[in-house]
Amino acid sequence: MEQVTNELRFHYTDTVINELLTIDATEHKPCTLHYDHNENFFLNLEKEFTVPHLPIHHDVRISEPRAAYLEPIQHFLRNLIPLVPQVFAGLTFFFDPAEILRPSFFQLFKVQEQYFLYLLRIDLVFKTHEGEIVGRGTNDSTPEYRTRRLFLERDLIPLEQVDVVNGKIRTFLIKQSISQTWIGETGRGYFVQGIWMDNELTKFFSKLFLPKGKRTYPYYPFTCKYRTICHSLLRLDGEGRKQHIKWLIDSIRFILPEIESIQNALKNDEFSENLPYFQNLKEKIPPELTQCWESLKVHQYLNDRDMREFLLEF
Repeated sequence: MEQVTNELRFHYTDTVINELLTIDATEHKPCTLHYDHNENFFLNLEKEFTVPHLPIHHDVRISEPRAAYLEPIQHFLRNLIPLVPQVFAGLTFFFDPAEILRPSFFQLFKVQEQYFLYLLRIDLVFKTHEGEIVGRGTNDSTPEYRTRRLFLERDLIPLEQVDVVNGKIRTFLIKQSISQTWIGETGRGYFVQGIWMDNELTKFFSKLFLPKGKRTYPYYPFTCKYRTICHSLLRLDGEGRKQHIKWLIDSIRFILPEIESIQNALKNDEFSENLPYFQNLKEKIPPELTQCWESLKVHQYLNDRDMREFLLEF
């Protein structure tokens, strides 16, 4: 799957992996939710798993993976999925030629006439000190390593439409509700950098629906991605995904009439809970849209390397 403007293109799936994903949706194995010091989300599993050597190079113009890539991925998932079956139940695998070290999965939901895409990507890039290397890498392959930490991204994305050709999904068209997130440049010459308001919009959206005084850094429930309002999940099982869709629908319904004013409020100021427009809008939030986040707790701690990490309870 690749992104082109507001499209996510679906290229290739694998029947062997999809068969592995046909598991009991009610089976749950324990895991905990964390962020590392770089704000990367991961699940800490009860047991270690091994990430095999994987080829580094792939021509992005080739939409189908080579056997040298697909076979170790199949073996890896055969061992990983039983460790957290609730995370993978009901999903479909797809190969993204631009993201070969982030195997990807999706589930499509339709609520009335609105489509939503649940997009899960697992990150298999070895992170220093996050696992034990058992086989050195080369110029052509990644190292083999063991870890209990499964790094991933998990987003709900509102869609405009789903294009199907000969009974097969080909394109997901994102429903973009944000006109523009680029607001200018800073620096000179080679040091010119763009200024984008994506992070500020993410903070604005999330703080609107979090209870007053609730501190959840580095987790933000509602994010600005793909020029739309996405939702980052905490409950990754099938029932949890459905519950998160409801929360996203309710939030979008409230935000959309205000989206242009929100963008204007952030063009000249960084986000702050003291912004008058934010405070006025916050007072209008129905209590039921914040109550679901009351139980969320984020605990900061130091890991065994004295690095800051975060444990989420929800």
